[in-house]
Amino acid sequence: MEQPAGRPPTLLGLPSYLAGHVSRIGHRALVADLARHGLRLPHFAVLTGLHDLGPLGQHELADRLGLNRSHLVGYLDRLEEAGLVSRVRDPGDRRRQQVQLDPAGERLAAELIEGARAGEAADLAVLSADELATLTDLLRRVLLTDDAAAADAAGAPPAGD
Repeated sequence: MEQPAGRPPTLLGLPSYLAGHVSRIGHRALVADLARHGLRLPHFAVLTGLHDLGPLGQHELADRLGLNRSHLVGYLDRLEEAGLVSRVRDPGDRRRQQVQLDPAGERLAAELIEGARAGEAADLAVLSADELATLTDLLRRVLLTDDAAAADAAGAPPAGD
């Protein structure tokens, strides 16, 4: 396959450079969908995290998503203002806040996830199903290895355990 004009061969040989650009390609439609709702990619991460994992404590949610805990507060403020999430006292520990999706948040999360999957399918249609599965597995392996190393460094179990 020919290399696009203007892209330096050294950069085209760096997987991290390629992954970053493919990420932006895959996010284009999602970013547009989010903007229509006044949201950004971190808001999508929070919505999908709660959609997939159910209600979580704020700190656990930040840690599981790889988000800065103080930044998460701002994302939650925006989502709460939009009527998409609620923060409630954790019944097991009244000092902690638990975050949960509201019905509108459940609907929007499902809609955005469906749109993200459709957009990625279109953007990555150049790959066969087997190639896409291999790419996903390889990227997941790198991410999970990094998560495990970060958890080891912090003395905590890796996200997802």
